[in-house]
Amino acid sequence: MRAVLVKEFGPPSSLVIDEVPDLTPGPGEVLIEVAAASINFPDLLVVEGTYQNLPPRPFSPGKEAAGRVIAVGAGVDRVTVGQRVLAIVEFGGYAEQLVAPEDLVVALPDGIGYEEAAAFGLVASTAHLGLFRRGGLQTGETVLVTGAGGGVGSAGIQLAKARGARVIALAQDESKADLSRRLGADVALTSTPQTLRDDLLAATGGRGVDVVLEMLGSDYLTQIVRATAWEGRIVIVGFAAGGQNTIKPGHLLVKNISVLGLQSSDYHERDPQLLRSIMTEVFALCVAGAMNATVDTTFPLDRVSDALQYVQDGKVKGKVVITTGLG
Repeated sequence: MRAVLVKEFGPPSSLVIDEVPDLTPGPGEVLIEVAAASINFPDLLVVEGTYQNLPPRPFSPGKEAAGRVIAVGAGVDRVTVGQRVLAIVEFGGYAEQLVAPEDLVVALPDGIGYEEAAAFGLVASTAHLGLFRRGGLQTGETVLVTGAGGGVGSAGIQLAKARGARVIALAQDESKADLSRRLGADVALTSTPQTLRDDLLAATGGRGVDVVLEMLGSDYLTQIVRATAWEGRIVIVGFAAGGQNTIKPGHLLVKNISVLGLQSSDYHERDPQLLRSIMTEVFALCVAGAMNATVDTTFPLDRVSDALQYVQDGKVKGKVVITTGLG
């Protein structure tokens, strides 16, 4: 089989595509013939060697892949050969075959294609955990989704609307703001840090936002704290704007604001059943027409370096998917 390998850490162009032996599932594992895999921002950190969790080299990156089960190991009783599935893993998705723990494999319903499934796994579960488990978003509340137009942001907008929230999207530019509106955002902003506080207060009649799914950091986070409502919850997912600014405790105290962190991959090991239930809900929303995966573009497996560079350059709206030509 073909596999994308990290042999030496570096830029996307450092990746190598090699023929490697076919895989065999061990006890409790599932072997998947991969049809599509999705690119996520952490994959760039993995390739360059700056991610917090790295396996020994050489290894294949890729945190989610969709395809068909071609073998199962001893003790597997929930997944069967021939089944169409999505697997959410730490590594291994950028290959023609993937071995995944049965606990991290979710069956695909009819009507969900491989590319759509691969595009939704990590981003939808991250958005769901951030909005509901960590942020406690309730029907009728107002949520701010930063990084709107990206993968997690696009999923977050749709999940929040499906729960009956009012959504304010903060996008990098007008094209991503327009995408956010099409996904259901009630308000889409392209504010700078200098205007963000005033824009959010204007959009909420001076009250502020109840929940924030926050992916920017830097000066954006400083201003978001000042525009958060009483007993608001800010869930920090990342720092795409490049900085981790200090939050003034006084701003939290005067409005009883909670600031929470989210490392979604922790739930893969600690609560895989929760992960599967989230994805079952997401796929049900897709089938019902309440959500759709925003696939910006696809690349074949042998152009994975180009796909990663496309994401690194900030061109993507939604998700980028790698296809193998299998399945």
